[in-house]
Amino acid sequence: MSEGGTRVHGEFKVPGGKLVVVDLDVEDGLLRRVRLSGDFFLEPGEALEAMDAALEGAPADADAAALAARVAAAVPPGTVMVGVSAEAVATVVRRALARATGFADHDWQLVHRGPESPELLMALDEVLTAEVAAGRRGPTLRVWEWDRPTVIIGSFQSLRNEVDAEAAQRLGVSVVRRISGGGAMFAEPGNTITWSLTAPESLVQGLSFVDSYAVLDEWVIGALADLGVRAEYRPINDIVSAAGKIAGAAQKRVPGAVLHHVTMSYDIDAAKMLQVLRIGREKLSDKGTTSAAKRVDPLRSQTGMAREAVIEAMAASFRARYGLADGDVTAAELAAAQELARAKFADPAWTARVP
Repeated sequence: MSEGGTRVHGEFKVPGGKLVVVDLDVEDGLLRRVRLSGDFFLEPGEALEAMDAALEGAPADADAAALAARVAAAVPPGTVMVGVSAEAVATVVRRALARATGFADHDWQLVHRGPESPELLMALDEVLTAEVAAGRRGPTLRVWEWDRPTVIIGSFQSLRNEVDAEAAQRLGVSVVRRISGGGAMFAEPGNTITWSLTAPESLVQGLSFVDSYAVLDEWVIGALADLGVRAEYRPINDIVSAAGKIAGAAQKRVPGAVLHHVTMSYDIDAAKMLQVLRIGREKLSDKGTTSAAKRVDPLRSQTGMAREAVIEAMAASFRARYGLADGDVTAAELAAAQELARAKFADPAWTARVP
């Protein structure tokens, strides 16, 4: 590396594909000595050198589309790429230039508290994300425990369109609005497994939103495989098996941090869900409750394990891959979340902010 150059390294696991790695220098705003590698398949082998050469001299501020175009134009005609693509190469370069991190670069903490109100669960997400963004808290994997049946609607959804308020009140189902986008979820104590990942934004640097969902859910796919469940990520935000949907994810980014949470079905009361969720009723009206149970394939039926055992096994899988220390929220974090739960998430004006 010549004087003034900066050597950077990046990695990107292609969703459904292979690992792509890049090492390069940045000199005078240009990419130099680019070296791609990985466990992908490429024929002819000379295509790898062609991709390296295509990136040589590219502006360091080029966007992913421009980098992908350079790579696609440089590979020999008829090149076969398996587990990698021009777009994946562009992504790994952008991640290297943005000094992106991986899961194993961080010291993760597990927070698993007892049952809490839906409002407090929402507030903890917001507070812990702010704490990570400010550098006062390290990356956190938090398991939620629900104290009552709840419908959780996305930040931008219409309350009226998503929830049958009369049915929810009759059945004792609370309704809350979260800070992330996405669709409505139905959760019940004992039937639902919910996780939050709260991490520095470096974990998703250089990734599109779609790619970031795949990267942040990769550990879930691996943990399910450890349980004998063959699952895969399905864009934009679903985790599915051959038998049906297992989980849905949602995400919120703030300057300095990313919040990514996943709600998994351990079991399902399809009849109750259809009474309180209008959108679910419309999607399944021609097929009824039996179809609802088939669309969502609970982990209980796939593993035969108790819910607590599934949670323990998934945490153990995460710990084996990346390390995971037991922890808790601080007294200050809890106090801030309790106040936010009262002032925001329990406020009907927030819940109905999109009527």
